[in-house]
Amino acid sequence: MSMTKHGLSVGIERVQDDFLVVITAVGKLTHVDYEFITPVLDSALKEIDAAEVKVLVDITELRGWELRAAWDDFKLGLKHGSNFSRIAIYGHKEWQEVAAKVGGWFIAGEVRAFTDYQEAWDWVTD
Repeated sequence: MSMTKHGLSVGIERVQDDFLVVITAVGKLTHVDYEFITPVLDSALKEIDAAEVKVLVDITELRGWELRAAWDDFKLGLKHGSNFSRIAIYGHKEWQEVAAKVGGWFIAGEVRAFTDYQEAWDWVTD
C-alpha cells in the first residue's frame, strides 16, 4: 500500500534575539492541511513577544496546492504578513523566484528565494 505524505510542519527557534519560524511543506497541500496548521501558527505568533518574526520556508518536498489550499495560503499571508520581517523560501522550484516577488507585495518585510539552504539560513538570520 502506497502512503501519500502531505502537510505543513511549523517549528519556532530562537536565533540570537530573533524568533525564527521554520515551515516545511510536503506533498500537495490541501484545505484540510491549512485547517490544522492555521490555528497552530496563529497561536504561535500570538505567543511570540516580538514585533517582527523571521521565516524560513522549505519547499523542497512541496508538490503544489489544491485550489482551495492555495487560497488558504494567500489568506494566511495576508493575516500575518505584517508580522514577518524576512521570509526566505528555500527550494528548487522554477516558480519560487516569482512566488517570492509576488509574496513581497503582501508581506511587510523582505521575501527572497534560495536554492542553497545555508544561504537561506544566513540571510534570514542576519
